[in-house]
Amino acid sequence: MSIVFLILSILSLAAAVVIKILFVPASEGISITGAHIFFTIKMPLQDLPVTEAQVNSWCVILAIMFLCLFLTSGLRTRNISIRQMVAEWIVEKVTALVKTNMGEFFEGFAPFIAAILGLSAFSSLTSLLGLFAPTSDINIIAGWAILVFSLITYYKMKAGPWIYIKSFGDPQPLLAPLNIISEVATPISMAFRHYGNVLSGSIISVLIAVGLTNLSHMIFAFLPGALADFPYLRIGIPAVLSIYFDLFSGCLQAFIFAMLTMLYVSGGFPAEEYAARRKRRQERAAAKAAASHNAGKNA
Repeated sequence: MSIVFLILSILSLAAAVVIKILFVPASEGISITGAHIFFTIKMPLQDLPVTEAQVNSWCVILAIMFLCLFLTSGLRTRNISIRQMVAEWIVEKVTALVKTNMGEFFEGFAPFIAAILGLSAFSSLTSLLGLFAPTSDINIIAGWAILVFSLITYYKMKAGPWIYIKSFGDPQPLLAPLNIISEVATPISMAFRHYGNVLSGSIISVLIAVGLTNLSHMIFAFLPGALADFPYLRIGIPAVLSIYFDLFSGCLQAFIFAMLTMLYVSGGFPAEEYAARRKRRQERAAAKAAASHNAGKNA
């Protein structure tokens, strides 16, 4: 059964390739464009375009889901398989990363951080298959950033809304406007940092490919016929550059986005105020229980 999940994971990405071949018009030469719009859904306020980035993102999600099912199916306590060892290694490393950067209180964040790492890295690596990388679309990254910002705000308010509002006046009340701007700028900076680095890598790769093509035509112009038009210099060199722009940079940006998520959430959490608030609640609950017990005895 486990091999079926692996096949489904591969087929999810293959489906994205087939969709691109069937529905995305072929471009002549080298072009830099945004995500292709497949169709538009009419909505009351604003129409919703279904783009290549959204479709590829869902294909990546399905691929990761089936890959996780493949790694975790048939778990055993003895004579474990290699895929179970890989699954346990991933869990241990991500859990250790979360504990190191967020503390014991946020240990339950490990699955969420693993999901961010996997989704971001796999989305960037889809460019190796000739697909439009979802991380090259600001709308996709903005959605992730808004989700992370909601978590940051939630944990900042764990000690109470008043503590959260009062924090805008630290260290001086005059800095409140700047603190508010900084709060709003958090998801914007996270989105544009990730999106800009991935997109710039794709653009640089295309520009280098164009430059190598033109340079090749200039150098080998003396050859007859089609031999002069063949881009000899594009053999191998773009592949070497892809190791950085697609592999290293894509995985690095996934790690940075996950690290920023952990640091912003744990850094904004008012641990002391939360502990004091929790202690007061426990004391009130204990006092209420004692009063109820005494009232029962007196009755």
